[in-house]
Amino acid sequence: MQTQFEKTSFLKRLKSMFKVDFKRAFTMPLIYIMAGVSLVMPILMLVMTSMMGGEDGSAFTSVWQSIGSVSGSGMSMDMTAMCNINLLYFLIAVFVCIFVAEDFKSGYVKNLFTVRSKKSEYVISKSVVGFTGGVIMILAYFIGAMLGGAIAGLSFGTEAGAGGIVACMFSKIFLVAVFVSIALILSVVGKQRLWISVLGSIAAGALLFTMLPMMSPLDAGFLNVIMCLAGGALFGAGLGAISNVILNKTSLV
Repeated sequence: MQTQFEKTSFLKRLKSMFKVDFKRAFTMPLIYIMAGVSLVMPILMLVMTSMMGGEDGSAFTSVWQSIGSVSGSGMSMDMTAMCNINLLYFLIAVFVCIFVAEDFKSGYVKNLFTVRSKKSEYVISKSVVGFTGGVIMILAYFIGAMLGGAIAGLSFGTEAGAGGIVACMFSKIFLVAVFVSIALILSVVGKQRLWISVLGSIAAGALLFTMLPMMSPLDAGFLNVIMCLAGGALFGAGLGAISNVILNKTSLV
């Protein structure tokens, strides 16, 4: 009697990969450390700058300045324009780099690709986990900003309106996919050499940093949300495909 082995479908393998990656992500301290840093960062920025005061742009006058600026406000280079939620994209990239590099350092990927999944499923799973971690960090920062603003006694009034703030936050969430895909492709290039992926991700992020206020202003609208969603999807699909090719064409060490 001939033994027949059931062929595992792509969706079943992907589901298994998701289960493994999410379990690893939420049992490691990394994501909790990153979320904690994201929560504390705006509290410290808002409280400390309010305590120091200053009339030269070195102090926040509104809690929403830690989220972003309204469109058409120009390319200001003062502290309040540079120290806001957009800094989190660098932290998100570092999160992805560390998470992926740990797979290569431990030899986990060799065992994974031998007995469980294909490279494409690995890339998709890491992208989704990285995006989820990034969203958690964005939301943690938002909560921290609200707490920091309340502690510092800053104004919650804004000309952007509630709708603009909601659209701004959705735009920034969708942009997470861009930075995750960049960090992922550099992580599969650097593999266990974490410093390569981190430096590369920070350098690439710095090139995009000046575009973030224009793409996701505080008074964002529906068009901003759609553009950021499309950008995140295109970067995720395009760079994800390249990451898959790199994994298939290079060694896993």
